[in-house]
Amino acid sequence: MASETPAEPARKAPAVHEARVLRTERIAPHMVRIVVGGDGLAAFATSGYTDHYVKLLFPPRGVTYPEPFDLERIRAELPRDQWPAQRTYTVRAWDAAQRELTLDFVVHGDEGLAGPWAARAEAGDTVRLLGPGGGYAPDPDADWHLLAGDESALPAIAAALEQLPEDAVAHAFIEVAEPDDELKIAAPAGAHVQWLPRRGAPVGEPLIAAVRALDFPAGSVHAFVHGEAGAVKELRRHLRRDRGVPLDRLSISGYWRLGKTDEAWRAVKREWNARIEREQEAA
Repeated sequence: MASETPAEPARKAPAVHEARVLRTERIAPHMVRIVVGGDGLAAFATSGYTDHYVKLLFPPRGVTYPEPFDLERIRAELPRDQWPAQRTYTVRAWDAAQRELTLDFVVHGDEGLAGPWAARAEAGDTVRLLGPGGGYAPDPDADWHLLAGDESALPAIAAALEQLPEDAVAHAFIEVAEPDDELKIAAPAGAHVQWLPRRGAPVGEPLIAAVRALDFPAGSVHAFVHGEAGAVKELRRHLRRDRGVPLDRLSISGYWRLGKTDEAWRAVKREWNARIEREQEAA
């Protein structure tokens, strides 16, 4: 008699951390820094990556959840349109001793979900989050580092620059909306940080041009390239085909996609990235 195939165990919802807003700061015209903390972050821990990220949970308008908050129960009992929306943000800093998590938000008026929340956030507000995830840290054995991205990648680029040794060689290209959005970030003496204000140009255009124009230093590069998916696609083609950067020396992905919500982009991101990789590696 054939044995029955065991049923797959139900997918367990990830652990949810509940944090309290401690302070907020408008660090640039289009960027707000939020520091959250509290006992709800007691189980939060990072593992050395400079691109750690969390997923913030926002309930749909008019929807409230029973306490204690139980994401697994919400997904089991409520229709999908009542599940909390998720927005992914890179960890700018994590102070384990003080249990303080710093997140930077790009804000464009009332556009989006997390940006307007950050603009209105006040000390004492609560926010729930998942994570952290992550997978990149600059390789200390690389001859030099390439860091490139738009505002969405700025926290990870800044964290990577801060982790580099003082004698490291790096070229960082950071695209922002306007010159006033440039931030002061710590970097080793051998790092060249170039800010690229769009001033109304299409997203990704200044970044692509700057990376293409770079006179690559000699030696092995470790590259981190993230931001709008269309621009990342062009840079991936350039770095792989024109510059010959091996895949294992390249951390590259579209953090977001013009014209798509976070949910819509997440739904197709994995397949989109896989398709682009197949197309470009076959060319």
